This record gives sequence, C-alpha cells and structure tokens, in this order.
Amino acid sequence: MTRPLSSALRHRPHAVTLSIGLALALGWASQSMAAPNFPVTEQQRSAAQKVASAGVALSELAPNAPESHIVVRGDTLWSISSLFLKSPWRWPELWGMNLDEIRNPHLIYPGQTLYLDTSDGRARLRLGKAIQGNVVKLTPTVRSTALTNAAISSIPFNLIEPFLNEAVIFEGNVLDAAPRIVAAQEGRVLLTRGDKAYVRGEIGKDTVFRIFREAKALKDPTTNEILGFEAPYVGTAEFVRSGTHGRVASTAAVETVPDTFIVTSVREEASIGDRLAPVVGREYDNYAPHPPQTPLTGQIVSVYGTAVTAGQNQIVALNRGKGDGVERGHVLALWHNGSKAIDRTDDRLTELTLPDERHGMLFVFRVFDRMSYALILSVQEPVRIGDRFTQP
Repeated sequence: MTRPLSSALRHRPHAVTLSIGLALALGWASQSMAAPNFPVTEQQRSAAQKVASAGVALSELAPNAPESHIVVRGDTLWSISSLFLKSPWRWPELWGMNLDEIRNPHLIYPGQTLYLDTSDGRARLRLGKAIQGNVVKLTPTVRSTALTNAAISSIPFNLIEPFLNEAVIFEGNVLDAAPRIVAAQEGRVLLTRGDKAYVRGEIGKDTVFRIFREAKALKDPTTNEILGFEAPYVGTAEFVRSGTHGRVASTAAVETVPDTFIVTSVREEASIGDRLAPVVGREYDNYAPHPPQTPLTGQIVSVYGTAVTAGQNQIVALNRGKGDGVERGHVLALWHNGSKAIDRTDDRLTELTLPDERHGMLFVFRVFDRMSYALILSVQEPVRIGDRFTQP
C-alpha cells in the first residue's frame, strides 16, 4: 500500500526525496504548460544527478548560512543562493531539483519558507514546514497564481531590462546603410518626444524603430581586431506615412519626399543624421546563473555608455560570444592584471609583476556571435577596458 506523500517524506528525513523543483512541479502540474522552457546545461544536469544522492558538503556553505529563509518580494535565485553558498553559481548542487524542473527554478514564490537540512552531515535546501526536530515536512499545494507573474527571477531583472533593446552589437556597420533622419519640422535641429522626423532610406514593412547615433567599432584589447559595432541608443520612433502618400506632383520634375515618423521616446534628444533600426522582440527568458562548462577566458572590450570605468550594476561588453561557447546566464569572474612593482629589498631593484587579483563577478545576459553583454554583479575596484574574465 502506498503511503501519502507527506508521510513517506517524514519517514525518510536523511534521503534526498523531493526537492524544491519536484514539490512545486507536483503542486502546479496543471500549470506546467504555462512555464517558459528554460535551458538545461549538461553541467547542471550532472550536478542535479549528483546531489540526488549526495547533497552538498557543509564546507561549501556560507559562514553565516541561515537555518531557514522566508522568500520575500525582490529575492532572486542569485541572492538566495548567496545566503547559503560560498559560490552562488553552484545553486544546482544545493537546490537538488529534479531533472525536469531544473529548467525552471523560478517556481519559488514570496511567502514560502526554505529550510537548510544538514541532518546527515550534508546540506540540502528544502521547501516546506518544520515539524519535529530537524525534520522538514514538504507540503506541495495547488496555487492559482500565474507562474510568470510572481515567481522570483534569477537576478534583479530591472537592472538589465532597459538594455535588451538599447544595448546592441551589430556584426558589421549596418547602420551606414540604415534609414536616417534628414530633417525635422519647422527646421529644428534636435527632436524630442512627439516631434516629427523626416526619414530617408529603405523602411520595409516595419513600423516601430529604434534610433541610434553613429556606431563605433569595438576592438579586441589584445589583437585590435574589430569584433563588432556599438551605437549609442537615442530613442524610438514610429512610422506615420510614406513620402508619396497623398502627394500630388506640381511640376514635371521628380521630387524626393522623405517618409514621416513621430519620435515616441528619447534617452537623449535625436538629431539630423541619426539612424533607424527596427525594434526586435525582447528576450525576457530568465536563464538561471551557471558557470561555463569548459574553461573560458577573455577581456572587457568596452563600458556601455560614456563612462571610462564601470562599477556594480553597470554593463560591459566582452570579447567572447556564441562562437566561443558563451551562453546567456553564464557567471564569470573578473580579474585585474597584476600591477608593476620594484623589489627594494634587492640591491638590483628587480622589477616585479604582482599576481592578478580577482575582484568581481559578471552575469551574461545577451549574447551575439562574437561578443556579449554582461551585468557587473559585484566588484571591489573600478572595471576597465582590458580587464580579464574567466570561469568562476
């Protein structure tokens, strides 16, 4: 005779029975079709298989790891994992999700309680209610809340959301041939929200466009090779009508009449000569943080915007992309090159190169063929062009 789920779990407190992902999957099976299809890397799958029988060594826990944590609005997978682990990118080993639900760690909601189970000398994170002693009762329940509305995200999504359309690396300088603003109403030079812009160039079937300033070449700090082109984001504009719409030629001469657009939003004032590119669908998929499967090294190519250096929560461009094995969700370690020094205890005053210093973490959120954009999750010193990154 099969015992009820909660009873079976109480009688097996020292085994990895149901972890967070499985408990939630049972509770919300009817909503599984609404969940996004998050990717599973082979490294995450391997970690999940290992933790299913082993758990995490206590030595891998953060020094002040709490016994429990109530999930609150604003929590993220990264922040919760950071509470319990020295290395938060090793989240699959702690959470021990089943292999189906490891795709979607975001089935965790504010108000739920997470418990750190160390009852057998290994650490596991469970979802449930505490009962006798250290035993945890897992109690999956049906919820009617839509999965995509309230579940926690991997990282604070508001930090990268504005850049999903704004930060773009073009493989070639395609903006040279893109439609361009050639005039403004009433002879204006600068345009803001609500102003008309007159545009020449091939518009195609698109109706909503991003406005960019002149693109700059992004070069590899070591080889000086051009890896792509980055253009400062200006705003957006919508197509109103073509230049030939309702036009009655008054002379026999051929007239050149630009298309009419309305500027719908601005990051800064648009101007004559700015280029237009179609708005693309935003990448809202919230991939979980994970390290690269193979060794990965590279350098910072640029700091997004006009700053020379970058700090926490700013965006940087990397000289590695999809072709190098970079994935959205990759967590990378930041390094400063070792500085020069003189050994003044040596009569010959030997010149030294000090060891490279690790000083921060990156989260890759957008990947192109040869380059990527990453958010600086944490940093101890200003990040500069040429700084290195590796797998964590």
